[in-house]
Amino acid sequence: MSDIPITRQPVSAEKAIAIRAAVAGATALPGDGGLSRLATVADAAAFHAFLEDPRIHAPIYTLPRPLTVETVRAFIADHQAQREQGTGLLFLTFDDQGRISGYSDLCLWPEWAAGELGGALHPDRQGQRRGVDGARQSFGWMFESLGCDLICETASLDNIRTAHLLDGLGFRRMGEITSQRADGTTRPSLVWEISREEWQAKHLLP
Repeated sequence: MSDIPITRQPVSAEKAIAIRAAVAGATALPGDGGLSRLATVADAAAFHAFLEDPRIHAPIYTLPRPLTVETVRAFIADHQAQREQGTGLLFLTFDDQGRISGYSDLCLWPEWAAGELGGALHPDRQGQRRGVDGARQSFGWMFESLGCDLICETASLDNIRTAHLLDGLGFRRMGEITSQRADGTTRPSLVWEISREEWQAKHLLP
């Protein structure tokens, strides 16, 4: 069993079913104006080319190891199955030239109305508050459209950028866990959480 979320409050079967249905029906993620859509296996080569940059893949423990076109294709197919089950989503974002400029990886725990958002922007698109604004929109969408009551996030101990983002958005630090990569290796990770009520108070969620 995963070590996250730290906070686990069971919800009614009806609410869990509603979250699964919302996940299964999702087709795009709100962003900064770029084109976002669900990843398909046909995107494997282009997605692999995007992920090959160590500045993108090195900090992310949820990506497949080794990183090949074949493992990326399986990663996409697994997320397609997760979407059907209402437990996961994988979105790609494209720039005006049709190149992948980022991706978002969502893990949902419908039984606890909880979710986690991962992913990355191309380094050329980082800064200028794009990451902060995109994350704020995505987190708000998880509360409003998917029905989450809690969002849980993790990052490596030296990931200062993500720590600054989450602290700034009002997430609470919950301690440290050991995260396991796809190849079985591990790393220590910091954990943050924020509830719907906390998000609403800080970001005026309707």
